[in-house]
Amino acid sequence: MGAPAGLVQLFEPWSSVYSDSKVLPTLVVFGHVAALVFAGGLAVTLDRATLRAARGPAEFRWRQLDDLAMAHRLVIIGLALSVITGVLLFTSDVETYFTSWIYWTKMALIVLLLANGFMMTRLESRIRSTPNAADDNGWARLRITAAISMALWFAIAFAGVALGNAI
Repeated sequence: MGAPAGLVQLFEPWSSVYSDSKVLPTLVVFGHVAALVFAGGLAVTLDRATLRAARGPAEFRWRQLDDLAMAHRLVIIGLALSVITGVLLFTSDVETYFTSWIYWTKMALIVLLLANGFMMTRLESRIRSTPNAADDNGWARLRITAAISMALWFAIAFAGVALGNAI
């Protein structure tokens, strides 16, 4: 089963321009990788700090909550850029990507990452609203979401490399 003909036809002009260029693929792939390095690097760094803060004193935990609140916007910007460049990559070769199980696995991992990020921000808000920011139950859960986040970022990177090699 291949990609829907209408979808292939819709993006044929872009696919043709993309495949006839040396500069365009370089810029789009660089934008995709750079956005993931930026967003993923920042997220993994913050996830690691969250794992450390979860075992630290309350003052350290409050500081980490502040760092997380400021950084989420930057991670979202990086993710948005990776989505835009990812769509450009997908539409450059709809037939290949549409039928790739690796591509759909990567998309599923991204959905899991977004769901985990949503849960993480809700946990952060809940911890902030408790009288004691050292709420061990909330921090234990936040620690789990941070560990899952790290694993998902690396799994997504792995799937991207595998996808690039499978094409």
